[in-house]
Amino acid sequence: MNIQHRQIDVGDGLSLHAAISGSGPPLTILHGFTGSAETWESLRLDFDRNHRVITVDLPGHGRSSSPRDPGRYSLRRFADDLGRVLDEIGIASTALLGYSMGGRAALHFAVSRGERVSSVILESTSPGITEPRLRESRARADEELAVFIEREGITAFVDRWESLPLWESQWRMPASARFSLREQRLKNNQLGLANSLRGAGPAVEPLAEIDLAQIKVPTLLMAGALDTKYVEIARNMANDIRNARTVIIPDAGHAIHIERPGAVSKVVQEFLSGLSPVRDRAPHV
Repeated sequence: MNIQHRQIDVGDGLSLHAAISGSGPPLTILHGFTGSAETWESLRLDFDRNHRVITVDLPGHGRSSSPRDPGRYSLRRFADDLGRVLDEIGIASTALLGYSMGGRAALHFAVSRGERVSSVILESTSPGITEPRLRESRARADEELAVFIEREGITAFVDRWESLPLWESQWRMPASARFSLREQRLKNNQLGLANSLRGAGPAVEPLAEIDLAQIKVPTLLMAGALDTKYVEIARNMANDIRNARTVIIPDAGHAIHIERPGAVSKVVQEFLSGLSPVRDRAPHV
């Protein structure tokens, strides 16, 4: 597999890493918090048979830089940054796939740069938190975690992160897959993860304050059946996005593309080829 790596200066102290492979209609992929382009490498093998695949490391993650200003991690600003990355690569319009935090970044781009998006795929994504009490509580928790990362370091943070109930379903994965995922998480930058929590957490710039009906392109919402919170969120978002459908992946938790990559590959490629499953039906995978 021939992958081209680009380090693109998007201004104001931030450079973003993009990995590009394959040929065909563009598909841009955005990872979640603690992730990087590496987490999509197994699926890249499937996707780049029919698409030009662009994976981008978000600010503070992977090979992208880690500015000292938390405001530089804003997903609202990242929409401009992603536009510059696509300009540098020579892409006018792209299908956009985002997971968790990357899904919120994809939503910001789809709302503010709709003319550059051909379709949207969201995995385990919420539009953010708008209820004031919940926002305040989450912001405090994210700041506490950011301070922990800065004080204790990456290894202690990853130990804490991997113990969260959100990742319980990942213990079903082979030990080799869990080890690989841990190694990828440990490669991230201490300052980058802390400031990502401060500048791009779900309590910051929630998209629920924006009319999601502005997204008019075909949209696929995926959630793992074991992740009941995000199943409900996906179904609620499907009611707000005009041309959206929901697929619930059985036997999967939050990180579906890691836990059941074959299922995600099948659903995404069916959707992109126009053969998407019936709304809210569990696919036969």
